[in-house]
Formats: sequence, structure tokens, C-alpha cells
Amino acid sequence: MAEATEIDGETAAPARPFSLRDRLIGIVRLSPTAAAGLAIILFFGVLALFAGALMPHDPVSSYPDRVLQPPSAEHWFGTDGNGMDVFSRVIYGAKFGFGIAIPAVILSVVIGVPVGLIAGYRGGLLDELLMRFFDGLRVFPSIILALAVVAATGQSLLNVVLVLGFLDSPVFARVVRSEVLALRSSVFVESAVAAGNPTWRILFVHLLPNAIQGAMAQTAVRAAWAVRISATLAFLGVGIQAPTPEGGAMIRQGAEFMITGQWWVALFPGLALIFMVFGLNLFGDGLQDLMDPRRRAAK
Repeated sequence: MAEATEIDGETAAPARPFSLRDRLIGIVRLSPTAAAGLAIILFFGVLALFAGALMPHDPVSSYPDRVLQPPSAEHWFGTDGNGMDVFSRVIYGAKFGFGIAIPAVILSVVIGVPVGLIAGYRGGLLDELLMRFFDGLRVFPSIILALAVVAATGQSLLNVVLVLGFLDSPVFARVVRSEVLALRSSVFVESAVAAGNPTWRILFVHLLPNAIQGAMAQTAVRAAWAVRISATLAFLGVGIQAPTPEGGAMIRQGAEFMITGQWWVALFPGLALIFMVFGLNLFGDGLQDLMDPRRRAAK
């Protein structure tokens, strides 16, 4: 329990610890953009966590007598070409959005951050080789590489996550490398070297905590990228396949019905995908503002 302190003969009020509410208010004040993005992400997070309780129908159960029914009181978003409830499928699709984005970003960080640390600290030929290899990955359009690799390795959720995580790792490697290049001649690094610390300790104990901030600011934006690319792969028929309720696959299925007037099959999954990506991008932009006061001041 916080105790009152005495200052110049007067008793000051005890310090109140920061609560979750205080932190949320602080985020709203410092970056309304981050707050708006976080609200959208939390909305989809609730859909993903409580999908079982929120879905009025099984997302993969078909009703042959209700094929392509328009939105109604029983089926809020209508039904698709297989008679499946679109509303339930959109809710369950949030699971796949987070189920792809979060593991893909974690994998990108696990690959890219150590490479950026080593390349930035060692420099020389090793730095050139690692960065030229990663630059080669960034030269080709990501969607083309993803299409080729997923088509070759197989159409599964695991393969999509592995491909996206590997292809996006150069972003984190570049960010961390640039931070390490600026820090490796710092006094605290030279002191750590002089004290006889091994290289791994200098990298992960002294440099990593000071170089990771920029990479963490990129996570939400890169998650939005992962959602977008995975949906594109599914739309092109290479990623997750129907009847799995994934946004891109649902849009692909509904696209053929647009010309015959069944607009709801593709519209509602498309809107859900747009808002999820929009929320992640908003939060990512606000997160960069929060972690970089100079950027926030410039706005």
C-alpha cells in the first residue's frame, strides 16, 4: 500500500499506482491514432476469442435449401453458394486473420532480429553477405515469391505462415541493423567489451534492449501486411482453400456471384478484411508515434 510522504512539514497524498485505465487514457492522449487502431483490433480479438458463443450457425455447415439467400433475420449476412451462413463465417474468419498474422510476425522477428544484430555488430563481409541475401528477397514482389513458394510446398495454413514469416524477416533485420550500427560505438558497448563480456552477451543483453524498439514499432504494420498477403493468396486459389472461412477464400467464392446480384457473399467478408487491416495499420502508425517522440512532434 502506498504511504503518504511529508514535504516541507505538509503531508502529501500517497502516490497512486498506474492502472490499466490510466495507461489506456495515456495512449488516447498521446496518440488517438493508436487508440482507434487498438479499438478495432480488440473488436476483432473479441470475435476471435468468443467466436463459438457469437456464431448463430456452424461456419462450415451447409443448408442446401437456403443457398444464396439474401440478408434476413435468420441469416444476418445472408448465405453463400453452399448455403453456409456468411455472418458466422465472417466471425470465425477473425481466428484465421490473427492465426496467420501473429505467428508470421513472431517468426519474422525471430529470424530478422538476430540477423540484424549480428550483421550490424560484426560488419564487414558477413554484414554484406547477410544484407545482400535479404535485399535479394525484397527485390522481387512479395506476392510473386509467396505464390511460387506456397504452390511448391503445398496449400496449408502452416506453409502460408512459414512463407510470410520468412519473406518479411528482412524488414526487421534492416531496422535492427540500423540501430546497432548507431549503438556499437557507444560508451556502454565499449565498456561491455572492455569488461570481457562474450559476443552473445553484448548482442542480447546490451544491444538488443536498446535496438529492439524500432522493430517492435513495425509489428502491427507487418501484421497487416501478413493478413493482406494471405488473403490475396487465398483469393488466387493458392492459400487456404474453401470451405475454410478465411477472408480471401470467401471473397473469391463470392466474386462469381456479384454479376448475378448476390452481392452479400463477397461484400461482408471484404469489409471485415478491410477493417482488420485498417485497424492494424492505424495501431502500427500510432505505435511508431508513441515510440518516436520526434515523429509525434513533427505531426
